[in-house]
Amino acid sequence: MTNTVVVLGAGAGGLTAAEALRERLPATDRVQLVDRSFDGVLGLSLLWVMRGWRTPERVRVRPTPESLPGVEMIKATVGHVDLDNRRVHTDAGVLDCDALVVALGADLHTRAVPGLTEVLASGRAGEFYTLGGAAAMRDKLTALRRGRLAVLIAGVPFKCPAAPFEAALLAADLLTETGARDQVTIDVFTPDPLPMPVAGPVVGEALVGMLTRSGIGFHGKHVIESIGEEELVFADGAREPYDLLALVPPHRPPAALGGWLPVAPRTFATTSPGVWAIGDTSALVLPNGKPLPKAAVFAEGAADVVADGVARHLGYEGPEPWFDGRGSCYIELGDRVAAKGEGDFLKDPAPEVTLYDPSPLFHEEKADQEGNWLKRWNA
Repeated sequence: MTNTVVVLGAGAGGLTAAEALRERLPATDRVQLVDRSFDGVLGLSLLWVMRGWRTPERVRVRPTPESLPGVEMIKATVGHVDLDNRRVHTDAGVLDCDALVVALGADLHTRAVPGLTEVLASGRAGEFYTLGGAAAMRDKLTALRRGRLAVLIAGVPFKCPAAPFEAALLAADLLTETGARDQVTIDVFTPDPLPMPVAGPVVGEALVGMLTRSGIGFHGKHVIESIGEEELVFADGAREPYDLLALVPPHRPPAALGGWLPVAPRTFATTSPGVWAIGDTSALVLPNGKPLPKAAVFAEGAADVVADGVARHLGYEGPEPWFDGRGSCYIELGDRVAAKGEGDFLKDPAPEVTLYDPSPLFHEEKADQEGNWLKRWNA
């Protein structure tokens, strides 16, 4: 009997899942990977593009049949996913399968905040969550000579909890290089009380300290209500002027799903039999009630766990799927120096995370990780 497994999305999670499934399943079973373009980007590289340490072309991910031997690559746009029946409707036809892995990521919802779309169009604001956005943000920062740079988190949850704080630190580093740092003030605004609340208050306070030492203001509990051409308006009535705005747009689940997909903490199984969700699409609630961060390192770890789960679901012997909850991330401070947060995010009653002091070695670690991923997928 031939089984068919469909993986939706060719990001870090989907690529790892397709590769792991091909290794675990017999050659007679089909592994189909669906993506709208197979032309992606490493999320961990986007801020380096903004800083000017990477060109857009250098960080593209373009998997080929040579980098995914034995995996059927289907270029199609997913229109609707029928989870209960494991049926995927695409513009290239309908796919039915015996097991389904959803790794469709998250979309940016720029219309969620009044005025956000308009300031992006006018050029007064930019974002660093897309390749084009990160490159354009570098140009805006390079041209900035004086005034106030505001880094705004416009909604939670969002991809990579450290990204907006890294963006502020790397922007300060770039402005130092251009000679404009003394003439530009930088402030970060977030609805959360501290940076990266999932990691706990100790890590959050440490990150505030890093910002403060770089001359960057931190403003927690600031929920955005609307954005004007020169002013941010918050829900409590506070108004803050800005000259350039660096945005974390609100994120939303792909329209094909209709919502984030809740998953079991240790297996990433959804409530639909034979269906798993990993990466930004999934909603894994930690023991402290907060969501598992949307980060590639967790998507990659989840992919191996899910591959074990799929193999057992199809009747093959294999290890019991078990996600250990461990993960790490780097926080770039500029000058090619980074801190590193690492720990057990499924620790009960709350994640146990250690933030290691900044070092050039952590920057090099991140560069090695980037290089390994690019080499792995761009055969």
